[in-house]
Amino acid sequence: MVDETPAGPADDGPIVVIGLMGAGKTSVSRLLGKALDRPVRDSDEWLEERYGVTAAEISETEGVTVLHEREARHLLDSLAERPAPVIAAAASVLDDPECRAAMKQALVVWLDASPAFVAEKIAAKPHRPRFGKEPLDLAIELRERRAAAFAEVADLRFERPAMSKRDVAQAVLDHLPGGHEVSPH
Repeated sequence: MVDETPAGPADDGPIVVIGLMGAGKTSVSRLLGKALDRPVRDSDEWLEERYGVTAAEISETEGVTVLHEREARHLLDSLAERPAPVIAAAASVLDDPECRAAMKQALVVWLDASPAFVAEKIAAKPHRPRFGKEPLDLAIELRERRAAAFAEVADLRFERPAMSKRDVAQAVLDHLPGGHEVSPH
């Protein structure tokens, strides 16, 4: 299912892929980056490259506030890059008014996933922070807390896993001029 709001920002501007952890942001961002020949900026990868630890480790050792500040910095720095990248942003950036305002310059793609789907993904990957909660409880809490903010900033919304990551990427490309196609590889 695709929900669209009126046309987003300029076609050569940044693309921000948002959603709860495990929704497929990294994969969709990589597919878009390859099809559009743009750099891809992924919050989780950036944290590990810059700080040498995962988001989960930052949350456990330095606290949730530090993790979320770093995730916000990643988004803001990435939005300022040229050429404009495709950004797989942490869901926490929606808690920051500066980040929400900055995303207005981007085409924002929301990967909306059910708490059950997200919980499976949280449980399967140790780099994802759990904040001391069971995966399903965490997914439900995060969805309830951030759904309105996702809806506020999103230009396009796709239901995952009802749509595959490839189908989502192609639908985003179809929204843009230029006739881009998702690579078959």
